Amino acid sequence: MGQYFTNDDSLKSELRTIKYVYDEYSLLFMSDLGVFSKDKIDFGSRLLLENYLKYNNSQKTVLDVGCGYGFLGVTISKITKSFVDMVDINKRAIHLTKMNIDNNKVNANAFISNCYEEINKKYDVIITNPPIRAGKVIYMNIINNAVNHLYKNGELWFVMHKDHGVKTTIKNISSIYDVNIIDKNKGFYVILCKKR
Repeated sequence: MGQYFTNDDSLKSELRTIKYVYDEYSLLFMSDLGVFSKDKIDFGSRLLLENYLKYNNSQKTVLDVGCGYGFLGVTISKITKSFVDMVDINKRAIHLTKMNIDNNKVNANAFISNCYEEINKKYDVIITNPPIRAGKVIYMNIINNAVNHLYKNGELWFVMHKDHGVKTTIKNISSIYDVNIIDKNKGFYVILCKKR
């Protein structure tokens, strides 16, 4: 089977529904074969989202990079009433995200982009659960180059497991951002980077 960051037009479709509840909000997500964490909300994404929502409950302009079927961006838009752009290189992921935008009635947009290639504006917040399996060049591109797409004092939020080199990553990006560890749970680190 191909990875979730590639496009395989021969991959069959087996749609399934995933439910997510946060406070009084209940959201339904369509998922399918060929996307990240197709059967359940993965722990890292949930941890990232719920920490983000603790600190951000007002309207922002948000970019979700490597959005998969749209869990982070759709939920943020629903709860904070933010406008969210969501991008992924995976065509099926974007198709699902568009369905999830419509089904959950949120103010958001989804389109295909290889990292930031199709991004031509700036945001208050960029959020990502970076695709570690795509390789270091890709996920470090997402983390390092977020700075070019953030307003001054903008925020990059991401999650990474300690086994995937989060401590080295923090050290390497400290010259670009003010870096804060917001939470640690089951080996996952939620990182907030503020653009200087």
